[in-house]
Amino acid sequence: MGFYPADIEAKAAAVIAAYRDLGWMISTAESCTGGLIAGALTEIAGSSAVVDRGFVTYTNQAKMDLIGVTAKTLEGFGAVSRETALQMAHGALMRSDAEVAVAVTGIAGPGGGSPEKPVGLVHLALKSRSGLIDQREMRYGDIGRDQVRLATVRTALEMLTVAAQVPA
Repeated sequence: MGFYPADIEAKAAAVIAAYRDLGWMISTAESCTGGLIAGALTEIAGSSAVVDRGFVTYTNQAKMDLIGVTAKTLEGFGAVSRETALQMAHGALMRSDAEVAVAVTGIAGPGGGSPEKPVGLVHLALKSRSGLIDQREMRYGDIGRDQVRLATVRTALEMLTVAAQVPA
């Protein structure tokens, strides 16, 4: 067994195989997961044929500088929002050679939550060059920092799997 739980490795291997067969590349834009999605994908041998690049944009400044999230979006909706996740996915796609980009932003805890945005809230977005967009708001709950981050990786891999099944 590698670094990740077996179910994540199996999902990542399936994503790598599906995208390799399609000839598609993936980019990631990650905040609360800090690179764990890209890490799960690159855990798989042969992933260099599929993983183009990953952006770890933990701060608002990094989101703006690296992937073009606007200050207006961050000020108006916050870093943890549907709007920010969608801009992150768009920016990662536009700043890569990938066909599909997945982005995540959330509150892994243990602190940082509020009644409106509790610990365990994560926004995920996926965008493809063909225009396919998937967006999910997940409320994993206050299940612990590691578990929120791993749950987010699982959801992102599921979104990538679904995107590979849609004709380009």
